[in-house]
Amino acid sequence: MAGTGLVAILRGVTPGEVADIGEVLADGGVDAIEVPLNSPDPFTSVERLAVAVGDRCVVGAGTVLDVEDVPRARDAGARIVVAPNADPAVIAAAVDAGLRPYPGVATPTEAFAAVAAGARHLKLFPADAVGVAGMKAWRAVLPPDVELLPVGGVDETDLATWAAAGAGGAGLGSALYRPGDGPERVGARAAALRRAWTAATG
Repeated sequence: MAGTGLVAILRGVTPGEVADIGEVLADGGVDAIEVPLNSPDPFTSVERLAVAVGDRCVVGAGTVLDVEDVPRARDAGARIVVAPNADPAVIAAAVDAGLRPYPGVATPTEAFAAVAAGARHLKLFPADAVGVAGMKAWRAVLPPDVELLPVGGVDETDLATWAAAGAGGAGLGSALYRPGDGPERVGARAAALRRAWTAATG
């Protein structure tokens, strides 16, 4: 199964800057870009991002906690729906809308419940709490077509370790973007993270 790859999490991004940030991320080799819904005017940012780089990156909405936000995300141009929790109703709504859900899971029980609800891509969150050893143990018992994507505390120093343990990618937040960062800084970080991931995965 092809992995999701690197996901940029643009928490706090504004509609006025999102297209420029998205361009440098796409140029830097990021595979997907997520706009968390607790950012300013997030659906406008998703829409502008989809127009700017939707043909080069998978665009998604993050921190999706309510079923009602799933069709709004789809209509704005999102193709993935990411959450910090594993709400079966949000998972089902995403699948029904033709979107890929990435529910957040922190225990094997949550992981299996998310899979039963229809998810095939699991956000391991917070990854630094679960740890690489924990993910390896999960990987051994989850169905082989279920992807694990660590999020939380992941950066270029440990991407190779996560990849070796079976991660299909990683969600990158403050290691890549912080509110107020300009395109040049974000682009340089994206390139460094892409180099680390490529070195780890070939």
